[in-house]
Amino acid sequence: MTFSAFTKYLAGLAAVVTLIAGLGLVSGTSFVSEASAQQAGSVPGNTLGTSSQTDFWRAVRQGEQGSVSIPDSRAGVLIQSEGDNWRAFRNGPLSVFGAWALLGMIILLCVFFILRGRIKVEHGLSGKLIERFNTVERFAHWLTATSFVVLALTGLNVLYGRYGLLPLIGADAFSVITVAGKYLHNYLAFAFMVGVVMMFVLWVGHNIPNRTDLNWIAKAGGLFTKGVHPPAKKFNAGQKLIFWSVILGGVSISVSGLALLFPFEIQMFGKTFAIMNLFGTSLPTELSMMQEMQFSQLWHSIVGIGLIVVIIAHIYIGSIGMEGAFDAMGSGQVDENWAKEHHSLWVEEVKAHQASSGSD
Repeated sequence: MTFSAFTKYLAGLAAVVTLIAGLGLVSGTSFVSEASAQQAGSVPGNTLGTSSQTDFWRAVRQGEQGSVSIPDSRAGVLIQSEGDNWRAFRNGPLSVFGAWALLGMIILLCVFFILRGRIKVEHGLSGKLIERFNTVERFAHWLTATSFVVLALTGLNVLYGRYGLLPLIGADAFSVITVAGKYLHNYLAFAFMVGVVMMFVLWVGHNIPNRTDLNWIAKAGGLFTKGVHPPAKKFNAGQKLIFWSVILGGVSISVSGLALLFPFEIQMFGKTFAIMNLFGTSLPTELSMMQEMQFSQLWHSIVGIGLIVVIIAHIYIGSIGMEGAFDAMGSGQVDENWAKEHHSLWVEEVKAHQASSGSD
């Protein structure tokens, strides 16, 4: 290689090195600039990077509705915060206090039975029968009672089954029972509604509170004291309490049940809260359909547990708790001495009616 050629080679090499160094400097400067920008919270493309947009995410967390291109506008709510509140209340206070209420009533009745025993007919059975409830009345009672028992068991399975029943019978059997219970619960609900309406029509006239109820309550119906039998008409104060619990609770649980059977169709809590606010409360009235569903589910469970507690006491006093009580809804005929001890005013009315009919 000649000296001239070698010189040209060095000159070209120097030019290439200079070019590479220049490019590296520019690239390095850009990299440092981008790195500095990222550390400041910005990234290329005008995105936020590590920068915080607290107002935006606070709105998302609080359920602010955005816009979507699909027909269902509810999909614009990215986070439905009330769902967390619903789950926490259902799996927390509702389940815990509900279980204690049910267990507490059973324990209370056991203690009462140990201390008081079965309430006997003190003057013994006379052998004379008097009609207490006719066929239609007993049909209404048993239609409501049998459907309610199934509804109660299937409803309790939804709330507690995964904790109590699932570990005992396994997943497969639990799945079959739960699915069958779902259909029974959905369809027998209508039988329960019919029964509640029938009982209201048949017995509302006998369940209007009156002065005799005050005396009955003052003496606790004689439940705790032998030989005490406060006068009562066809229904005493205790039975009236059960009647109105079933009617009012039955209507309330039926409406919330219909809201669950036909989701996103019935709005009742927003309107109910608006009425309650007239009395000084400050409940929310602008509720989404999802919130309406969540309130319906919680209210359905609360009323259901309350009714179960009341009916447990009703079943006790109508079976092992009191001699002769079951006959009223069994055959419809009760012993006259039983009737005189527990419903003396009603017996007098029946006797007077019979005497009047006989004189005709």
